Amino acid sequence: MLRAAGVGVGDEVVVPAFGNVDVAEAVVLAGALPVFADIDPVTYCLDAGAVEAVVTSRTAAVVAVHRFGRWADIARLHEIGQRHGLLVLEQGESEVPYDEIAQRRQRAAYLDAKLKGVQTPDGGDGHTYQQYVVRVPGNGRPDRDAFARAVRARGVECRVPVKTAVHRLPEYRRCVSLPETERAADETLALPVDASLTKKDMQRIVSACNALGGLLQPAF
Repeated sequence: MLRAAGVGVGDEVVVPAFGNVDVAEAVVLAGALPVFADIDPVTYCLDAGAVEAVVTSRTAAVVAVHRFGRWADIARLHEIGQRHGLLVLEQGESEVPYDEIAQRRQRAAYLDAKLKGVQTPDGGDGHTYQQYVVRVPGNGRPDRDAFARAVRARGVECRVPVKTAVHRLPEYRRCVSLPETERAADETLALPVDASLTKKDMQRIVSACNALGGLLQPAF
């Protein structure tokens, strides 16, 4: 899409650093330079204000990635695009089947009500819970990685959604300030929320996480 739009050598494309490296790779393959902007801490998608702050005369496009079942603020990004003459592209992650969304929301609501010691996701803007991503505060013990190991030891699968922000990878290293991106990379953990999970499975997830709650300082 970038090549088809005429984006190439000498152009800059604003992308998120929180996520997979494939977006930055696509920009490089088109011959352009990826420029990283910070994310909104609630949606984990590009923050429109941060995008506008990095726009220069060489900026040709913005690539917004929808994350974890939440949508980027496309309306504001298009406003910025119109003001500066930029192409605004969207990339979604694999979507949750429509008939599973209600079940995922039901399981997410259960976790929202039962989990302690972690910050649960904001369910606004039609969240489909492609992933149920909590934050484990790093100012207590254990930290996110230790918390994840302990939860797995109790039989609950969990995963770190973004292990390293793209702007910290050797091939894309940039001396830029992306505090929300780095905080999210350090704190986020995806817990199971699949429609196939039984009530017993959900109770096991809550029990495994809350068993560690006394070791954590409040998330808020």
